[in-house]
Amino acid sequence: MRTRLLSALSGLLPALSAAVILAAPGAQAATGPEQAAAGPGRAPAAVAAPFTAGPPGPAAPLADGPAEVAEAFKKGPVHVDPRAAGQLSRADADALAQKIKDADKPLFVAVLPAAAEFPPDSVLRNLRTETGVTGLYAVRLGERFNAGADPAVLSQQAVRNLVTAVSTPPGADAATQLNNFADQALPQLRGTAPASWGATGNQGAADDVNTGALITFGVVLAAAGAGAYTVVRRNRRRRAEEERSALDKLRVVVDEDITAFGEELDRLDFHPAERGADDAMRTDYEHALDAYDRSKSLMGSAEHPSDVRDVTRALEDGRFSLAVLDARRTARPLPERRAPCFFDPRHGPAADERDWTPEGGAPRRVPVCAADAARLDDGLDPMARTVETETGRRPYWEAGPAYGPWAGGYFGGGLLPGLLVGTMLGGILSSPAYAAEYGGGEFGGGDTSGADFSPSDFGGDWGGGGDAGGGFDGGGGF
Repeated sequence: MRTRLLSALSGLLPALSAAVILAAPGAQAATGPEQAAAGPGRAPAAVAAPFTAGPPGPAAPLADGPAEVAEAFKKGPVHVDPRAAGQLSRADADALAQKIKDADKPLFVAVLPAAAEFPPDSVLRNLRTETGVTGLYAVRLGERFNAGADPAVLSQQAVRNLVTAVSTPPGADAATQLNNFADQALPQLRGTAPASWGATGNQGAADDVNTGALITFGVVLAAAGAGAYTVVRRNRRRRAEEERSALDKLRVVVDEDITAFGEELDRLDFHPAERGADDAMRTDYEHALDAYDRSKSLMGSAEHPSDVRDVTRALEDGRFSLAVLDARRTARPLPERRAPCFFDPRHGPAADERDWTPEGGAPRRVPVCAADAARLDDGLDPMARTVETETGRRPYWEAGPAYGPWAGGYFGGGLLPGLLVGTMLGGILSSPAYAAEYGGGEFGGGDTSGADFSPSDFGGDWGGGGDAGGGFDGGGGF
């Protein structure tokens, strides 16, 4: 009986929504392509000026420039220059814009012609300057693609890896390339979308909505609430069970990491009162001990898979302190703070970088320890960290989503997805389900007001995979 009631209510809700909208004074029936796109029983989607995905606005000029693109970015996240309309249809642009709005992230996408107004060496910098909003800017310029980001929202390494991933192999159409870029960038992008993207242009009509229709709508919603609560409760139980299972898998891996770190502390055989020990050495040692104790305490109190990120972050911090202490004791130069070895974080801070290509993926630069660098140079496989899976032990990047928080603590939110693009775990990290189930969408921050912008942030050349300056980092040359 309840199933039939829910089915009837689900069919009634869209009709009531349409009735409420049509009851508002000034509401007009949609006709033509807009109504066809919306479908029967749905309010028509806001159609932007020609080839600008966003709220309605004035007609686009025949020839856009950076100022016009920046103005379009105030209305929505995607803009297609009329001269490049053959690359991305309005429907595809609107769908991409909606995806970005749903994620509530500051991602700006432009499809532009290879024209004098958009010089390849400065187009990204010009768009960021004109727009004045902290974010990630992606441009399809003719047949070429590039992106740049403010460090507050995404690291230079992550941008480079993303650009490489969607540019290999070359020749992808604009819709495929831009959607792939958005799918991989949005989960790791910090910050929030500009408030102006949420405007609908119908705020005034909301005050005049027919009161009777609203009352009817409220009654129906109340009746549907009982059934919805049952569904929500069932979903919560399912998520809790999945989280418990994922956390059990992680405990095995993290306990191995904590044990390995404790053994490193013992092998170091450092005594604060030993001959030659100074205050700096004692501080490094105390920091490493604190990290060891903190990792055990955090793992003991972990209730969700996402809690493991803090545990491995503590272990990474402790291993770096040990590396510094060892350098002081042996009178060697102090090591640079770098990410741990990609293939197995237990190997300690990376000593170098090497090109690595996962099976079926594109090459990318990864941080490696000295031993794995030597193995790769000799044409051998690295000593990869393996974990238990349903098909036996596999490298962690070929395992399930539970290992995302574990790796995220070692490598940081902005760096990890770029390193893992094209792998099984990388694909999972880019999915909305990962953020919902395993805490993958916790990368906050990012200022979308543009208040911290200064022109000095944008020096540099976009050729050769470079850096767009001290404040705006790019992923590669056009």
